[in-house]
Amino acid sequence: MATNTAEKPLGDGTVKYKQPFIVFSDFDGTITLQDSNDYLTDNIGFGQERRVFLNQEVLKDKMSFRDSFAEMLDSVKTPFPECVQLLLDNIKLDPGFATFYNWCLDNDIPVVVLSSGMQPIIRALLTKLIGPKADKIDIISNDVAIKEDGSWDILFLDDPSHFGHDKSLAIRPYAALNPRPKMVYCGDGVSDLSAARETDLLFAKRGRDLVTYCIREKMPYTEFDSFADIHAVVQKLHAGETTLEEIAQQQLAANEK
Repeated sequence: MATNTAEKPLGDGTVKYKQPFIVFSDFDGTITLQDSNDYLTDNIGFGQERRVFLNQEVLKDKMSFRDSFAEMLDSVKTPFPECVQLLLDNIKLDPGFATFYNWCLDNDIPVVVLSSGMQPIIRALLTKLIGPKADKIDIISNDVAIKEDGSWDILFLDDPSHFGHDKSLAIRPYAALNPRPKMVYCGDGVSDLSAARETDLLFAKRGRDLVTYCIREKMPYTEFDSFADIHAVVQKLHAGETTLEEIAQQQLAANEK
């Protein structure tokens, strides 16, 4: 009998936060330096070459993210507990995230993880990487069904959708509030395409697939190398030292270079 071990997801349209500023962020390859799902696929699944090919198919609209992601994870046959331990041993935190997250806590700014990964893995990694404060981070993500023999299947949060987990569905209820909070999104890859248009400010990791998508779609974005870059911009915006309009102009100038 399969068991679902993750906490109850919050991606049901519920508005939990009433603060005037909210940070939404991808997890894998954004909060962490490596993507845990890519790590599993490259090392104990079908390998990097096939994974990169599937990502390109998604970017070209030739394949849904849901189908490509399911194929990736289906190639991993290692029991789930061993997968978690492998990731705990190898995945590292972005060097600027802990400082940024502590600043958000001090300023009552919610940080919400929107991930196409699986809750038990994300929660285990966050707890290891930033300690007990990780409990204050809400995670809206996919889940996992673990069978008695340790084999497992991903459970998509929005199973019929093109994305498997449509991250926009968690953001839009906040966009409908009056007054509307300022919202930022931080991401890096193809799993973030559903969220890319939904917030006031989009941070896209330099050199990754999300930047490629933004350039193709002529979408405004701010490149970042680490959360230290995000922290610098968000802190100024929160303090009223800059505006969304000024940031947009800076984005436009930088992206035209």
